[in-house]
Amino acid sequence: MSENVLITVSRQPKGHKMQSGIYVGLSGQIALERRMGTIAHNVANSSTAGFRSEEIKFESVLSAVPPEPVAFASTGGTYLSRQSGGFVQTGNQFDVAVQGDVWLSIDVNGTQVYTRDGRMRMTDNGDLQTLNGNSILDAGGAPITLDPNGGAPQIAHDGTITQTGRSFGASGLYRIDENAKLMRADNSGVIPSLTPEAALDFSNVGVMQGYIEQSNVNPVQEITQLISVQRAFEGITNSINLADTALQDAIKALGSEA
Repeated sequence: MSENVLITVSRQPKGHKMQSGIYVGLSGQIALERRMGTIAHNVANSSTAGFRSEEIKFESVLSAVPPEPVAFASTGGTYLSRQSGGFVQTGNQFDVAVQGDVWLSIDVNGTQVYTRDGRMRMTDNGDLQTLNGNSILDAGGAPITLDPNGGAPQIAHDGTITQTGRSFGASGLYRIDENAKLMRADNSGVIPSLTPEAALDFSNVGVMQGYIEQSNVNPVQEITQLISVQRAFEGITNSINLADTALQDAIKALGSEA
């Protein structure tokens, strides 16, 4: 499980030692339940071209109640893994796999979206689109139109598109800042919080025609993580039950002494 830990401090009222075990357990269950949801979503998209798996950063929140501080787990913040998926050769000239840390750009209802799903098609009018009907954009953010009678295109490493020797521009390849937060969009796409820049140097990035990139989800690893999360959830449930039993016993003992 990918996990980053951040310790913050908050003060709790005194006199809550008996209940702290239950509170800690509940916070852990909430975090694990959220993690199970992301794993299920990842597994469901393990065969989706260009899909990026979703991970969670967990935080531990320290309750400052001297001399016995108690650590609580927060629900965590989700983020999308940028690790590349494997390449598969299709032989289809309308397929491209993106190499390196760059993204294709498409138009989704007027919004510029970035994707690693390079499966394309040409309409009867020559418009170059994704399989979902979104326009493929060039480095300037404009739709690409080919010759509808020119046949399948030739797509070079830098994205330059030609038909029978005639150039029709190039598919845009964009770099997304590593500090940008990514929000999911259509077509295995993302919308970054920071504006991407068009790639100008293609020595380490580019496209491969006749290939597609698979999802970066590792189903075996995800299932293994799911089993671990389920076991942890069961363990926390048992701890909560024990804490609750101890609390009830303490209440009974105090009541009998009254």
